[in-house]
Amino acid sequence: MAKVDIENIRAELLRGTSEVIDEKKILDLIEYFYEYGVRFIVKIGMDPTAPDLHLGHTVVLQKLAFLQKHGAHVQFLIGDFTAQIGDPTGKSETRKKMDRFTIMENAKTYKDQVFKILNRDFTTVLFNSQWSSTLPASSLIELASTTTVARMLERDDFAKRYASNTPISISEFLYPLLQGYDSVQLKCDIEMGGNDQKFNLLMGRQMQKIYNVGKEQALIMVPLLVGTDGVNKMSKSMNNYIGVTEGPNEMYGKVMSISDELMWNWYELLSDQSIHDITLLKRRVEVGEFHPKTAKENLALEIVTRFHGVGAAQAAKMEFDKVHVSNELPTMMQTFEVNGPIWIVKAILMCKLAKSSSEARRHIQANAVSIDQSKVTNDQLQLSSGEYVLQVGKKSFAKLKVL
Repeated sequence: MAKVDIENIRAELLRGTSEVIDEKKILDLIEYFYEYGVRFIVKIGMDPTAPDLHLGHTVVLQKLAFLQKHGAHVQFLIGDFTAQIGDPTGKSETRKKMDRFTIMENAKTYKDQVFKILNRDFTTVLFNSQWSSTLPASSLIELASTTTVARMLERDDFAKRYASNTPISISEFLYPLLQGYDSVQLKCDIEMGGNDQKFNLLMGRQMQKIYNVGKEQALIMVPLLVGTDGVNKMSKSMNNYIGVTEGPNEMYGKVMSISDELMWNWYELLSDQSIHDITLLKRRVEVGEFHPKTAKENLALEIVTRFHGVGAAQAAKMEFDKVHVSNELPTMMQTFEVNGPIWIVKAILMCKLAKSSSEARRHIQANAVSIDQSKVTNDQLQLSSGEYVLQVGKKSFAKLKVL
């Protein structure tokens, strides 16, 4: 029997989770693995509704990678069938139906990106269309009969929509049932997901019992990662996300932009460092033995290294320090050309440093615009022929050639 520090494993398992249902079962599965070498099945499902994953998605992937080290075989389920319905969780209206081509294109990127974190040797990628697309009408009716409308309306999002007379399609009621049916097909021991997925995850336990699978999956739920704005959950719609395919310089800079308070939450949810090491680091920062900026730099280096390698991470730090510490210009900037002269507001728009003329004017009025590192105060300025480096705020640069 292999020696295993189950208490330490338990502490790391519970770290950064919002709720665990049937913890004892999970620990028993881990101990059984160490004693007999038998791996257990952990399911994670993701609908390919967007082409790229962001750091918020990696919170659950990090936990899966941890479990793989202790006996888990991950069934990474791409919801190509359920994506056509759209997960109603947290939605105030019925989602628009996605076309099959977009779903499959997104799914390809998911397969590439998850293996930046998960171990390929202990991961199986599956698509739920394998069984759901061939489900006969009789089986679908049987599936729908396993729960009630009243049960569905216990969901907060459905209850709010029903109370406000906002339409709820029958297909949306089917979504959690189909997600639960996935657990029947996969016969998983554990399912993981965000804490907003609790209703759907519990449905998997219920379906496994109804369909006599011989087990009821344990559940591990993780909190939704707060985005770079420090307020809202990370999402592309909020523009507060860091995509896993973003370049190392942009990724490093975005991590460095978060608040010191949020940094510790990100350490807990995203770092591979142990709870003990993170706690010790936080204490050292609190008593002044370690600067919080250095702690944030270490976190940024760890995250960029995960997706781009050590060399790219070190280069990103050097570039960041060059621009934000030494106040030098970036090594690489997008270059634009225009026949001159050109009005400064139009130049800012052309260089994609503002979305509108009014926004460009506001930047100038806020003293946030520089040309060749000198502040611009005149919003009527005309740029004649020559080369200029335009800067808006601390992060946005572009080179403009006026011909």
